Amino acid sequence: MSADPVLSVVVALISGRAQDLERCLAALHGQDNPPPHEVIVPYDPTASAVAELASRYPLVRFLEAEHMDTAEARQGLSREHHDTLRTLGIKVARGRIIALTEDHAVPSPTWCAEMVRLIDEHPQVAAIGGAVECGSDSLLKRAVYYCDFGRYQNPLPEGPAVYVSDSNVAYRREALEGVRGFWEDDYHETVVHSALVEAGHELWLTPRSQVAQVREGLRPGKALRERYVWGRSFAGTRFRDRAFPVRLVYAGLSFALPLVFTWRLLRSAIARRRVGELIPVLPLVLVLQGIWSLGELVGYVTGNPGGA
Repeated sequence: MSADPVLSVVVALISGRAQDLERCLAALHGQDNPPPHEVIVPYDPTASAVAELASRYPLVRFLEAEHMDTAEARQGLSREHHDTLRTLGIKVARGRIIALTEDHAVPSPTWCAEMVRLIDEHPQVAAIGGAVECGSDSLLKRAVYYCDFGRYQNPLPEGPAVYVSDSNVAYRREALEGVRGFWEDDYHETVVHSALVEAGHELWLTPRSQVAQVREGLRPGKALRERYVWGRSFAGTRFRDRAFPVRLVYAGLSFALPLVFTWRLLRSAIARRRVGELIPVLPLVLVLQGIWSLGELVGYVTGNPGGA
């Protein structure tokens, strides 16, 4: 950890498993020519096993969120809490550039250096997101990868973007502080990125900053629960303050989402000449997209993101 970091890397716990986090930390520890940086890992007591890694990574700051309990969330039984953990990490970050990744991600060897270089090269940009590749080979894990990150598969076009992923993104500190009211309590990528764009900033995608997603221990039941809970969380958070008639319109449109989402993935894979990798998992993708859409439907109707 640098005494005066240029870059702060906040690692969110999605699985909360020590072996997943160690894989991510090892990749960050082994970076090629990294800038002065710090690594911050916010965790809650139910994931306390990750703090045992402190002896192997003494330069990593492990930040305990004493009163949080994310055990149910990690089993896919309630709303995810890595949004709150990310917020805690962002608040203590000291770098002029703040990057986010997660325990499922394995950053490429030049990830830290690329994030700083790209932010410095593009002064008009508030956030730069990179590519996300699949690091698992089972059909289920690949299907979940496509649902979550298919739009970030390489080769990515370099340039302005509508979406960037919170598993692989870096922010200019002053831009992020300018929209602090949108992440002060809980960080949600769609809310924060919309606020940045509305404030006149630009989002950017690059193929040069890459992470691999590795989902060990994922089972069908958990994958299905995740789809529902995260779909509801997305819709409920996004529309909790909207009038019921507006929410009802979106609820009606949610029935078309499985086909819309899957067509977008297929179109993207064709354009990137990687359709052969998607075809074998398309049936699973459709099922998972259907469960997500059910979650969105409930989120729109209730205006509630689900259990805390």
